[in-house]
Amino acid sequence: MNNIDPASSRALFFLFVLAIPVAAVSWAVTHEEIFREPREWCAKKSESCRKFFQRKFFYLFTCEYCFSHYVAVAFLFLTRFKLLYSDWRGYLVSGFSLVWMANLYMSLFGRLRLDIKRERVEIAVKETEKEVIEEQAESGAPAPNSKTSPRGLNAPRIVARKS
Repeated sequence: MNNIDPASSRALFFLFVLAIPVAAVSWAVTHEEIFREPREWCAKKSESCRKFFQRKFFYLFTCEYCFSHYVAVAFLFLTRFKLLYSDWRGYLVSGFSLVWMANLYMSLFGRLRLDIKRERVEIAVKETEKEVIEEQAESGAPAPNSKTSPRGLNAPRIVARKS
């Protein structure tokens, strides 16, 4: 019944697992605070170098997609991972597959971080609104009117005119 070769299913498992450290290293170097100073230096060099290859070399440390290719090659060298073919073509297929999976993981991670940040900002806005309402209640000022501001902060309404 099962037509999947165990070796190929194992290779797919390794593809999914090996893409995780590729994504982690690529993301850390291109986004995280610990590498900010070298990344900013590389960004400046990528804009100021006169030679084309120098600009591209320094740019790869600022782009997670570009950098993930080099990280994937390093991991292929370390693990000797091949996908579909047992010769050099296996390295080629596995390299591009690793890059694709790693970038999928990084996209999902970036989206997750963006959602978390958005929720934190929304919570901070609600807490600020609550503090303003409490201060107004303590001072005897009238409660905010929802008609004056969508956020209830008595901000002037901006009405768009149709021309």
